[in-house]
Amino acid sequence: MIRTFLRTLAWALAGLLLLAVTAILLFRFVNPPTSAFMLGHLLSGSGQELQQEWVSLDDISPWMPLAVVASEDQRFVHHHGVDFGAIRTALAEYRAGQGLRGASTITQQTAKNLFLWNGRSFVRKALEAGLALGIDAIWPKRRIIEVYLNIAEFGHGIYGVEAASRFYFGVPASRLSQIQSARLAAVLPNPKVLNAATPSAYVWERVEWIRGQMAQLSGLRYLQGLYN
Repeated sequence: MIRTFLRTLAWALAGLLLLAVTAILLFRFVNPPTSAFMLGHLLSGSGQELQQEWVSLDDISPWMPLAVVASEDQRFVHHHGVDFGAIRTALAEYRAGQGLRGASTITQQTAKNLFLWNGRSFVRKALEAGLALGIDAIWPKRRIIEVYLNIAEFGHGIYGVEAASRFYFGVPASRLSQIQSARLAAVLPNPKVLNAATPSAYVWERVEWIRGQMAQLSGLRYLQGLYN
């Protein structure tokens, strides 16, 4: 009985792994038609219309990827999907009595938004890390940032930078300025509470911090490799 159960479990896990690898391979070349978070919004019954429009990275202002990298994951171009150094630092700070802060990379956030659910359980974080490693192994950095910017949540029912840019600023993503890009990046940690159109004092503080980090990263030159 136990042997049969373990065999069935092994086959189920193998099937899930194959499905995940197939999906990652497919989305390397095909734009995802939706995401787990978008499906969750549609199934929530909130009545809030879902807004999302896919655009290529070439049709997004170069300030926007720089803003999210400066805000969310400054080692994006260097790590392999999971920043183990940042995780060790976060754990050390937690043991020292500081609050437990997130150490998710942009690749992990892409994996979570695309395939998983929100939450802080160990199982979800483990799945997120495994998927992120697979994504980084198969997708180039350019594709990761492109997918992330097209599926990230920027507000109630607002997914992707094109929809967010038009909703908050009335311009396409290709025309986002540096400060507009920083305002969008500033709301990503909690897009259902923070607002890019009418920023609170806290959001403005984040905007100024993000702009400072963008400058410290050498500005647009930092992500120049994504466009070569």
